Amino acid sequence: MQASAPITNHNRPAPWYRHRWPWLLMIGPAAVVVAGIHTTWIAFSHQDALVTGDYYKQGKAINQDLRRAHAAAALKLEVNLRYDPAAGRLLGTVDSDGRPLESSLIVTLNHSTLPEKDVRLLVYADAEGRFAAPLPMLDMARWIVTVEDAQRDWRMAGRWLWPQNPALQILAETPVLPD
Repeated sequence: MQASAPITNHNRPAPWYRHRWPWLLMIGPAAVVVAGIHTTWIAFSHQDALVTGDYYKQGKAINQDLRRAHAAAALKLEVNLRYDPAAGRLLGTVDSDGRPLESSLIVTLNHSTLPEKDVRLLVYADAEGRFAAPLPMLDMARWIVTVEDAQRDWRMAGRWLWPQNPALQILAETPVLPD
């Protein structure tokens, strides 16, 4: 019988953690776990701003809003807005059928996704229908702009993509309900 050769470290395979392939195969699942933890953190730390708590009450108020939109259309109202970021002012005009409208107005700028950025301004249009209000720097976003008189007799709304569109013109039109 022949004696077997002694076992040396040169003949032993390296342990699994010394090879690169197991580590490369584990990178994918580890990245998914990290992304899942991050997504969970985002979901629990940020409120869902797209759903309102009083959606039923808002739905019932649609008919009242339509009545006010019809009133704005009957007056043939037009509102023009422009934001001057250098001066930090919202400038605008309001007229009824081409004639300036002297009135106190409520201008509301709603951020499309972040309700804490919403702005509500009470402005006074002079005899020439012009008004101005101090306004902090607007975010680059899609804003939903609502203009109504202080007595809440009429209401107009429009969408403003600022700063891509430096000015906004809102024309009172009779609302059309979707099918």
